[in-house]
Amino acid sequence: MESQVLINEEQFALILDRLAHQLLEHHDFSDTDLVGLQPRGTRVAQRLSSRLSKLLGGKEVRCGALDVTFHRDDLRMRDKPIAPQENKMEFLVEGRKVILVDDVLFTGRTIRAGLDALLAYGRPTKVELAVLIDRRFKRELPIEPTYIGQQIDSISDQHVVVEWSEENDSDRVILFNAKPE
Repeated sequence: MESQVLINEEQFALILDRLAHQLLEHHDFSDTDLVGLQPRGTRVAQRLSSRLSKLLGGKEVRCGALDVTFHRDDLRMRDKPIAPQENKMEFLVEGRKVILVDDVLFTGRTIRAGLDALLAYGRPTKVELAVLIDRRFKRELPIEPTYIGQQIDSISDQHVVVEWSEENDSDRVILFNAKPE
């Protein structure tokens, strides 16, 4: 299986820093929460929360982890059952601003499921979307990110994988010409 490193570790760190600064341009985080979509968006949200906290002089940035498994429109279309993740939302979002966070935006279906799941925690005043990678050409729903780390033009047969130093040797983004096993 042929692969190509799209974003190396140094670029990865710069992209996360840029995303954090973009978020600070629009939010002071007194009434804004980060909510990562399980499983991979939570890692991005945690990293952003940590960077934002440092940039805000140690101020806590509320960060939750939201499972969208039972809100997906393809739940019953899979060959084997999916194992849900644990929701880690220790706060309500009623009347607050929320930034949904995911690693890769492709069809938009995970984000739609995230919007549905979020409503169990209240009605936010505004919801924005931050993604590490935006794969622009395959959107199936009219969903566009507010904050983008990097846009990648790829075809449907290609697969974008975000690797994290906690699980692999380094933080990086890889493009596979076929779905990795």
